[in-house]
Amino acid sequence: MKIFPSRTELCLVPLRDMVIFPHMVVPFFVGRKKSIRAVQEAMGKGKLLFLATQKHNNEEEPGEEDIYPIGTVARILQMLKLPDGTIRLLVEGNERANIVRYLESQAYFKVQVRTIQESPNIAADVSALTRTVINEFNRYNALYKKIPKEILAGIEKVDSPHKLVNMICSNIPIKVEKKIELLSQVDIRQRLENLATTLAMETQVLEIEQKITSKVRKKIQKTQKEYFLQEQLKEIHKELGTDKDDPTGAKDLETKLKSKNLPEDVFQKCEKELKRLARMQPISPESAVLRTYLEWIVDLPWSESTKEIRDIEYARRILDEDHYDLKKVKERVLDFIAVRLLNRDQAKGPILCFVGPPGTGKTSLGKSVARALGRDFVRISLGGVRDEAEIRGHRKTYVGALPGKILQSMRKAGSRNPVFLLDEVDKMSSDFRGDPASALLEVLDPEQNSTFMDHYLEVQYDLSHVMFITTANSVHNIPYPLRDRMEIIHIPGYSEFEKLKIAQAFLIPKQIEENGLGWAKITFQEAAILKIIRSYTMESGVRSLEREIATVLRKIARQAVKKGLPAEQEAAEEAASTEEARPEEGSVQEAPADEAQSEKATEEESRKEASRRKSHFSITVTPKRISEYLGNESYQEKMLDPTEKAGLVYGLAWTELGGRLLPVEVALLEGKGELILTGSLGEVMKESAQTALSYLRAHAEDLKIPPDFSKDRDIHIHVPEGSIPKDGPSAGITITAGLLSALRNKAVRKGYAMTGEITLTGRLLPIGGIKEKVLAAHRNRMTDVLMPEMNSKDIEELPKEVRSTMKFHLAETILDALLILFPKTAKSR
Repeated sequence: MKIFPSRTELCLVPLRDMVIFPHMVVPFFVGRKKSIRAVQEAMGKGKLLFLATQKHNNEEEPGEEDIYPIGTVARILQMLKLPDGTIRLLVEGNERANIVRYLESQAYFKVQVRTIQESPNIAADVSALTRTVINEFNRYNALYKKIPKEILAGIEKVDSPHKLVNMICSNIPIKVEKKIELLSQVDIRQRLENLATTLAMETQVLEIEQKITSKVRKKIQKTQKEYFLQEQLKEIHKELGTDKDDPTGAKDLETKLKSKNLPEDVFQKCEKELKRLARMQPISPESAVLRTYLEWIVDLPWSESTKEIRDIEYARRILDEDHYDLKKVKERVLDFIAVRLLNRDQAKGPILCFVGPPGTGKTSLGKSVARALGRDFVRISLGGVRDEAEIRGHRKTYVGALPGKILQSMRKAGSRNPVFLLDEVDKMSSDFRGDPASALLEVLDPEQNSTFMDHYLEVQYDLSHVMFITTANSVHNIPYPLRDRMEIIHIPGYSEFEKLKIAQAFLIPKQIEENGLGWAKITFQEAAILKIIRSYTMESGVRSLEREIATVLRKIARQAVKKGLPAEQEAAEEAASTEEARPEEGSVQEAPADEAQSEKATEEESRKEASRRKSHFSITVTPKRISEYLGNESYQEKMLDPTEKAGLVYGLAWTELGGRLLPVEVALLEGKGELILTGSLGEVMKESAQTALSYLRAHAEDLKIPPDFSKDRDIHIHVPEGSIPKDGPSAGITITAGLLSALRNKAVRKGYAMTGEITLTGRLLPIGGIKEKVLAAHRNRMTDVLMPEMNSKDIEELPKEVRSTMKFHLAETILDALLILFPKTAKSR
């Protein structure tokens, strides 16, 4: 039954190296712009397409003369738009048709086609030809053996000669020109004869290929013969008693494997591989692959564990020695130790994720946790990893295959219960080689990692005893399924007071030792450290602070070298050691008590000598010396304007590097009421600006501004540092305040920073990253912070020294916030 007229107008999609026959369901991709437009047009008009093959595959933009005039009318069964703009189509061929003429269309090919009528023919010669075609096809398939069984069953049941030709042509790999010829023939006798001849020729080609393959196999048998001879030679050596050596290393590996406490399934797998290895020649490539595989199993820690320290006070002392503050992280580790003390049989380790800006001590905290627990520590960096095999390894059949980074690190640890740090887990990416984040799902799931399967090992490995710790700068780049398996612990940036304490307790002593100044007396004044923090760094962590302290100490080291103090110290130490080693003339061996007293006197004298040498070089680092050592100040509050200006307000933003001050500038210009936004703003921030403008228009009377303030004026909103992209809803109240300040030509209160999301109904919604934002305001000498009322609970998380030096203003609505920023802004009610 026909579903469309014999003459019809259809959209044309030219195909490359593909011929579609009626009754054929086939998927293909559409990528050319004209073809995509043709598909989109066809979807709106009955989902019918005309599919014709182009004559030359390398022709990117074929013309009318480059397309065969015969094709197939097809119905679109499924259309899927891909991210790169291409379309994946699933179509079913319905009828053959010829192109009558091309219709005018600039956007895509559109043609008028005439369908080819296929009337049933039951003549005797047609039946004979049909049987011949089926027989030739069966001969062909007996050699080809790649056609699915369901296709073969369908061909046996076909009752139409035309349908038989179409089905066979669709499933055999013949040239496009031959398929076009078979598609274009109208007479069924010609089609059957042509197909039978083609099948006979293809069958002959396959027979010749089989003969060539047979000759190649005979050559391979020669290699197999050599193998059998080598095996016979091995048996002869065994009878002669000369097989005591172990050329393959199988016996040595067997001894090592038996000494390991392997799981039963792993040991059985190893026994099987050992037997294969013993039968191989030592010089064969497969022998080397098997030997490397077994050595990996021997080297992995299957039952070896480090004795865990389960002393809460010891762990607390270690964590406090290595890191300042970070109470939440320390409490979580102490909780873990307490649970292990109460439940010694619990094997599962926690999966922790430390999230915070760079330089806040996430990686070093992992080392401290391992030291506090008495476990081994291993670390891998996941930054830039985009291959799943980096996690799961490669199949050992590949040349140079190795296990993934997980098992490589477990071998390096030497125990099955290390603290395992996965650094920069938010920096992974994916491509055609797989998604490493998906591979980590099994590793970081306590319910699954006891049966972790590496592609190289091909046996289960238990990771449930491992304490996994991951680090990231932002949770937004971590896929949700992976994030859901981890316990997120936020490590916010440090306040100025915290940086001062960290520098005094950790950074300065460390850098003094690393720069070879442990013998000298070096003191940093608090004012000098604060000058480095305020004038030479602007960060949430302490990494830049440590670099600047190291720079100061290198300058001091150079001063010490110029005075020759290290040389004097070295000579004095050498003389002291020589003096101690030289025995006195005529001396006799003293009693043990006298020896102890003598050693004590020597130690006391050494301390005095060290103190004397140290007093030769003593320096106090003052703010003035900081300027001499570090030069001009790097950060001079360039984002702050010391004068109050209308249209200038300060917002607060959160980034992966911590919080930062976000100045917003508003200017009014003569124009037509346009809103101009500059400064690399994202879509959400642009919508916040539009919302702020709409709110002011709606409440112009209450806010004492002209209702038609934007009629003859353009409004320009700019956020400085335009090269840095900015986005997010928390700048809503900042933009609103900036607009009102410009419209009323009145500056916002000095020292105020603000943050909060706004709505058209005037609500002020809560936002995230309060601690980082407030610390940014504190670093930039802001005195007051305005935030949504619903963020009041976050104030308790702020450091005490920040709460004591800043005022916090809470607002439930936009109007409440504007009344704080502009007293007597609204009309009295």
